Amino acid sequence: MQSFNHLITTRPHEVRQVLISDLHLSPEEPALVQAFLALFDDCLALPALKRLFILGDWFEVWLGDDVYLSLSEDERQTHWLTPLIVKLKRLRVAGCEILIMHGNRDFLLGQPFCNLFGGELIYEPYTLTISQQSYRLEHGDALCIDDKKYQFFRKIMRNRLTQWYLLNKSLEKRLAIADKMRKKSQQNNANKAAYIMDVNEDAVTKAVADSDALLHGHTHRPDIHQATSNKKRYVLGDWRLLDGDTRQPKVSAVIGAVIADEDSDDNNVEFDMYEFKVNI
Repeated sequence: MQSFNHLITTRPHEVRQVLISDLHLSPEEPALVQAFLALFDDCLALPALKRLFILGDWFEVWLGDDVYLSLSEDERQTHWLTPLIVKLKRLRVAGCEILIMHGNRDFLLGQPFCNLFGGELIYEPYTLTISQQSYRLEHGDALCIDDKKYQFFRKIMRNRLTQWYLLNKSLEKRLAIADKMRKKSQQNNANKAAYIMDVNEDAVTKAVADSDALLHGHTHRPDIHQATSNKKRYVLGDWRLLDGDTRQPKVSAVIGAVIADEDSDDNNVEFDMYEFKVNI
C-alpha cells in the first residue's frame, strides 16, 4: 500500500474522493480525535476533492443525536464533538460532499446531527461508480453471517421500533444499556473463533454479484482480496493508536482514495488503498 501523506504532498490535485471507516472516536481516545482533525486539514488542502465517505463506526458509541443537539450553546463550546463539526462545515463549504453510513457502533446516528455540517446519511448497499465500474459500499458487518448471535442482534437493533424505544429512554438508561451490551459483546467475542467474526465467502460472492467490486470496513483486517475470479474485495482498516506510551504517539489507518491524473476528467479515475499515518 502506498503512503497517503505522500499523495497529499506531491499529488494534491489528483485526489477526487476519500473513503474511511472504523474510526471509533470517543472522548476517551483523544489521539484518534486529533488524527481525524488532521485528516480534515489534509482534505481541505486537496483542491479537487469532491466526496468524503465515512463507512460506519465513526464513533465508538452513539446514543442518539439529542446527546449533542440538546446541549446549550455554552456546553457546545467545550464539547469534544464541536471541533469536528467546525472542520466538517469548512470541508462542506469548500464543495466536498460528506456521506456517512451506519456501522454496528453508531446505528442511532441520525440526519439531524449530520445537518449540523451539511452531511448526508447513506444506506447500505451504496453503489459508487468509478470509471464505469460499480463498487458496492457497505460497513461489512452484514457479511459476517457465520456469527449468528451477532446477526440476530443486528436485526433487532436495526429495527425502527427498537431504535424508537431506545431513543425514548433517558440518556442515563441508554448509557447503562450501551455499557451492558458492550460488556456482553466483549465476552462473546472472546470465545469466538476468528473466522466467525470475519466475512463469509458465500455472503461476499452474493454481495458482489451485481457489482464489479466490494468495499467495506468492520473486520479491522485491511487488505485487497480476490472476491471472485474477476472481482476484488477491498477492506479498509480501523484507526489505531501506535506508540501510545511515547511522547509522540502515532495514529495509523488504511483508507481508500479515488485518484485521477491532474489533466483528466472525473470519468478517468481509479481506486486504491493507502496507509495514512499522523503524529499526534
